[in-house]
Amino acid sequence: MPDLFSGIPLSVACSLALALLFVLAFEFINGFHDTANAVATVIYTKAMPPHLAVVLSGLFNFAGVLLGGLGVAYAIVHLLPVDLLINVSTSHGLVMVFALLASAILWNFGTWYLGLPASSSHTLIGSILGVGLANAWLTHTSIRDGINWGKAVDIGLSLVVSPLVGVVAAGGLLLALKKLRPDSGMHKTPEQRKLVDGKKHPPFWTRLVLVVSAMCMSFAHGSNDGQKGIGLIMLVLIGIVPAKFVVDLDATAYQIERTRDAAIHLRQFYQRNPATLGEYLALGKAPTSEVPERFRCDPKLNEPLIADLLTTLDGVHSYRDLAANDRNRVRQTLLCLDDTAKKVGGLKGISSEDKEDLSRLRKDLTLTTEYSPFWVILAVALALGVGTMIGWRRVVKTVGEKIGKTGMTYSQGLSAQIVAALSIAVANMFGLPVSTTHVLSSGVAGTMLANRSGLQGSTVRNIGLAWVLTLPASMALAAGLFWIATRFIGS
Repeated sequence: MPDLFSGIPLSVACSLALALLFVLAFEFINGFHDTANAVATVIYTKAMPPHLAVVLSGLFNFAGVLLGGLGVAYAIVHLLPVDLLINVSTSHGLVMVFALLASAILWNFGTWYLGLPASSSHTLIGSILGVGLANAWLTHTSIRDGINWGKAVDIGLSLVVSPLVGVVAAGGLLLALKKLRPDSGMHKTPEQRKLVDGKKHPPFWTRLVLVVSAMCMSFAHGSNDGQKGIGLIMLVLIGIVPAKFVVDLDATAYQIERTRDAAIHLRQFYQRNPATLGEYLALGKAPTSEVPERFRCDPKLNEPLIADLLTTLDGVHSYRDLAANDRNRVRQTLLCLDDTAKKVGGLKGISSEDKEDLSRLRKDLTLTTEYSPFWVILAVALALGVGTMIGWRRVVKTVGEKIGKTGMTYSQGLSAQIVAALSIAVANMFGLPVSTTHVLSSGVAGTMLANRSGLQGSTVRNIGLAWVLTLPASMALAAGLFWIATRFIGS
């Protein structure tokens, strides 16, 4: 990071600083917006004092970002079509980043102010979809090509299914606890515990599970939501200072060699399947040594792209040895080869073994493009962790007291938290962003239904309304900001 601003004009440096500030502001707001999801139950059940709960939650969010990997980060980034990603280092691409960040921040802050547990994941994904569709309209591109719809469907399913899992699994876990330990003190509310037992805190083991599950959920939230900020910062860095970030300049000679070998093996794989892929990839028909002047992703240009990449990387042990234009060319080529390999994997006639081979080759192809410097991860971790320690009261009250018609019991709190933490952890394993807010809120609702406590219609209606409106509202907001900004730049 020390040389981040070195050697660039003042106007570019200001744009970079502003863009980084936008991303970190989003993560900060995300932190205090989603704090309640991890601490609502432990605070409401008096398992932990509020200030200790939010401080520990902030620390575990911080750790989650540091150790969470990058799968979710690039799942978010690749919602945008590859043709837009390879040209992100233009004013058009930068406007895209600013528009989606501004819309996500505005919607997140607004719903937090109203005390609604809306989803930061829905907000960010809606903003990305909005700018993608607006870009397609402005550039007269097909709507089909304006968004990476395959990735959008995968993410959309995870966002829809996860709340349903929360309702069913949390409710089922509560019923199991009531059957296994029907007379346990865990089935009391804090008020009943104080009135009947004369004690302020939950039973020891119940309290321990509440605390541990809350911290696990904080860690899972950090690893899932923090990666979204990491992906956005990488978009910003590639867009504004591409010479330093289009590829990992710290990649080892071994990693570069693995990338080159993956391209060789990919070409061999295609050549072994001429009957299935010959027409789709124009095997043997396209000039193998010529790449068009205007860089574009087209499966029929796969062979010349591979040839050009192998020539560029021949004998290269460090990306620092390449000129800036060559680094950008390498990144563009790798993104296109990865995109084509993904499309090939979806064609009819491709066996499951071949799909696994393609998946392994794709990981090696993106080894030096899907990365993040440690200072980026650290900055996002700090923003999310500090944000977690602020602003928790508004949404805590909604989650802890206003979902059910009766007070939340200890067993309801730990059932919702355990299910939420496990759901987010599983989503992280598959590189899918999920809504922490909706998983926990639906879990609490599920325990209320299982306990036959009933739900408060007004709160459930507001949460449902936020769930339904967040995606289209953030899409419209981002698309509008993108359109206004492009009009301003074009004038």
